[in-house]
Amino acid sequence: MDPIFRTARVIPVLTIEREADAVPLARALVGGGLKLLEVTLRTAAAAAAIAAIAREVPEAVVGAGTVLRGADVSKAVEAGARFLVSPGLTPDLAQAGLASQVPFLPGALTPSEVILARELGFSLLKFFPAAGAGGTVTLRHYAAVFSGIAFCPTGGVSEANAGDYLALANVPCVGGSWMVPPGAVAERDWRRIEEAASHAAAL
Repeated sequence: MDPIFRTARVIPVLTIEREADAVPLARALVGGGLKLLEVTLRTAAAAAAIAAIAREVPEAVVGAGTVLRGADVSKAVEAGARFLVSPGLTPDLAQAGLASQVPFLPGALTPSEVILARELGFSLLKFFPAAGAGGTVTLRHYAAVFSGIAFCPTGGVSEANAGDYLALANVPCVGGSWMVPPGAVAERDWRRIEEAASHAAAL
C-alpha cells in the first residue's frame, strides 16, 4: 500500500453522478497535481466512472471508495479500481479485500477497531468521520498508543484544516472533496476544479 498512499498527501473523494463527467473531472484534478482519485460507490454511475477514468486517464490512479461488502470489492476491481477504501472493517470484508490483491484501506474509528484492523494485518487506516470523532486531538492520542499505525482522515477535512492533520506524525495523507467546489461539476467548470486541485496539491 505504501507506494500508492504514501506518495499522495491529498486524495480527492469523488461522488460522480454522471459517467460523462468522470473523464474531464479526472483530467482537471490530475492537471492540478492530484493523481490519486477515490470514486465512491454511492451512485449508479460509479463503476462506469471508474472504468472510464482507468481507460482514458492513464496518468490517474483511480480507486473505489465506500466499499462495504465483498460484492463491492469484485465490482470495483472489475471496473479497473487500483485501490479500495472502506469506512469500516469486518473479517469478511478484510478477507475479500486482501484476496483481491489490490491495495485496501479499511476504516477504523475506535481503539477496539484499530486493534482489530491491526490484528487482521492492516497498518494504514481510514479515519472516518474525522471531524465527528475528535479530529486531530484523537489522532494525536492514537499516535502515542498505536505505534506503527497510520491514518488517512476523511469526513470534515477541508482546505482550512488539512494542514493541521498532515502535520501529525501518524497522518501521511488526507481525503476530502473540497477541491471539487459545489456546482463546479454541474457547470462543467473544469478550470475552476483544476485551480482548486492545484491549491490542494500545494499542501
